[in-house]
Amino acid sequence: MDTILDILGAVIREAISPGTAAVAIAVIGLNLHFGYTGLLNFGQSGFMLLGAYGFAISLVHDIPLPLAVLIGLGLAFVFALVLGIPTLQLRGDYLAIVTISAAEIIRFVGRLANLKDLTGGAQGIQGRTYQPAFVDLSFFGDGSFTLVPFNYTDVADGAGWVRALGGLVFAACVVAVVVLVRRAKRADDPAAAPAERRRGLVHKLLVALIVVIGLYAVFFAMPVTYGRSGVNGWWVRAVAWTLVALSTLVVYLLVRSPWGRLLRGVREDEDAMRSLGRNVFAIKMQSLVIGGLFGALGGMVYVLASTVQPDALGRQITFFAYTALLLGGAATILGPVLGTVLFFSARILIRESARAYVPDSVMSTQQTEQFSFIIVGVALVLLVIFRPQGILGNKRELRFNV
Repeated sequence: MDTILDILGAVIREAISPGTAAVAIAVIGLNLHFGYTGLLNFGQSGFMLLGAYGFAISLVHDIPLPLAVLIGLGLAFVFALVLGIPTLQLRGDYLAIVTISAAEIIRFVGRLANLKDLTGGAQGIQGRTYQPAFVDLSFFGDGSFTLVPFNYTDVADGAGWVRALGGLVFAACVVAVVVLVRRAKRADDPAAAPAERRRGLVHKLLVALIVVIGLYAVFFAMPVTYGRSGVNGWWVRAVAWTLVALSTLVVYLLVRSPWGRLLRGVREDEDAMRSLGRNVFAIKMQSLVIGGLFGALGGMVYVLASTVQPDALGRQITFFAYTALLLGGAATILGPVLGTVLFFSARILIRESARAYVPDSVMSTQQTEQFSFIIVGVALVLLVIFRPQGILGNKRELRFNV
């Protein structure tokens, strides 16, 4: 049981990490592109890398932090214009080709030895050169503290029956989630009489069970102790997840506005929007810019607890973002955040379980890392086949032509 709790602890630490929050912000922007507007942007990592470079280089040269943030966002704005002007008047697949190529160009430019004094070359920019400007803003104080100090050890001194009971509750919740997912799939059948009402009820129960599982994990995997104000402490986590909440709120307000209805109209039928006198190119450009700004913001958050290394923000991050988006559900408000947390948590769960229970003679520590990606990839394939709308998504939102 102790091994299981150790694994759960690792999962919780990954779920609340600044890196997970940073990718969640980038996925929120990608959701605006792909989910709501139907833009095939395969270069979200390019927006993240530009935001990170603009932010870090500015701080290294003693530019105030607010201005450094604006510089990072400005680079993403220019990048979106450069990508969008020649491609958004063409078919959607042109944007996919251009964005993935442009993101790779930025990564290779960042690796150039000739720019080592500016970008750090392949080694990147060390975090200690720009992180103090952010850490100095902390009002959390010194030392460390424990999130959710009340946990299973406070009930009967953590006796075996407490852990066993918790394990049974956890298993029951997992089984219930599986059952509800299957019922949600059947509820999406438009031929069913009260399909809309049943679908909403099933989805609400599904979210409630996921919350229960999260509370269980917090109760049994905590305590998690970090420093108050360090670069890998509660300060950066508080800022990162606050930005996730604000980004989610901004997108919620945008897509509920008349402009959000224009995005859906462009996604579903561009010709119909043109016949109504709407400037489809301008709407697409606005979506590309705003989603790219979210990507740049995610890149800044990503490097707050690490370094600005070009390969760390390569095309792999874009594919992770799409995986998280499809897992949580495209064209939903909470889908990007839920999908990102589940994606990174599931990978750590698989990796740590393999390290704990698979002998080294069968699979080495390095191989377990690759094994976790394989399993997550297979799970994504199955998800796309059996539930393409994701956990919170709706099939009708996927009916668009890019």
